[in-house]
Amino acid sequence: MKCEKHVERAAKFKGGLITRLNRIEGQIRGIKGMVENDIYCDDILNQVASAQAALRSFSKLLLESHMKSCIVNSIEHGETEIVDELLKTMEKLMK
Repeated sequence: MKCEKHVERAAKFKGGLITRLNRIEGQIRGIKGMVENDIYCDDILNQVASAQAALRSFSKLLLESHMKSCIVNSIEHGETEIVDELLKTMEKLMK
């Protein structure tokens, strides 16, 4: 994945995001272990739902930060095309 833009995040916020991602990563590893150990499908599906909810929560937090900082900053600098970028991103998130 090629990323052209970068943004500095406050250390506390970034740390919180990393902590959430570490938990999600652990959930995914747990799901993989469940599959490897032939755990009952319904139990795996419940864990998948939990991981999806954690990812949605992470996305909401990051989106809020993006809108309050990156989007506002870009608009203040006359870069209104950022709105189209946001709309495309929101469309992906809502699928």
